Amino acid sequence: MQITTNTLILLLALASLAGSACDQIGGLAQKTTDVIGITPRSEPAVTFRARVVGVTDGDTLTVLDEGNQQHTIRLAEIDAPERGQPWGARAKQTLSSLVFGKAVSLQQTDTDRYDRIVARVFADGEDVNRAMVGQGAAWAYRRYLNDQTLIAVEARARQDRLGLWSLSDTETVEPWEWRKGKREGDGNIPTDGSREVRSLLAPRQSIVIERANESFSCSGKRYCRQMSSCAEAHFYLTQCGVASLDGNSDGEPCEMLCGTAH
Repeated sequence: MQITTNTLILLLALASLAGSACDQIGGLAQKTTDVIGITPRSEPAVTFRARVVGVTDGDTLTVLDEGNQQHTIRLAEIDAPERGQPWGARAKQTLSSLVFGKAVSLQQTDTDRYDRIVARVFADGEDVNRAMVGQGAAWAYRRYLNDQTLIAVEARARQDRLGLWSLSDTETVEPWEWRKGKREGDGNIPTDGSREVRSLLAPRQSIVIERANESFSCSGKRYCRQMSSCAEAHFYLTQCGVASLDGNSDGEPCEMLCGTAH
């Protein structure tokens, strides 16, 4: 079969038209994706945005969302030193420097038993959870870990002795082990010389703590003026649940009595 010059020109023209049509269809598909708002897989899905109005400790903060609703946020997949642990106050300071007063994006992953939102937090384009581990202010929380790369981030901070990793081995107790030790009363003696004597089966009203020559029990006291000492104020806050002793919710009761007012 012989193809004339005119036939060849016609075939080339048809091929060109077909290619142009494919390009137009592809462009239309891209525009459709843009219109319906499909998020590329590489970008984290943002649950909501809010402003940070409080920092409780190294892994817990308070935010106000765009509807002015308050939420308590537990940073996902990390665990910072508790208040009372070495580096606990510094961890809180580190988190405050990263987020306090800032607008943040939150990617919710869960809700915990305390009804807190568990989330990855992003501020100024930075993954705050990762930054806390990278600066040596928190551990990768193995029990709830999905992002396995956080273990490598923690390892680098350990190697460079950043943050809490500059402390001695005896001072770098994982928070989950520290909390377990406190619950079980396994010999963690407070630095103020106190000794806790508590039955886990006893009702709250019968809890007794002996501190040197002092003995406390929950007996209905509600105000700082009723406290005989800072140790008694701490007992009533932590063991009797008298939240009114901690007016600014910073974990320190009766600040004038305890000398922590600032």
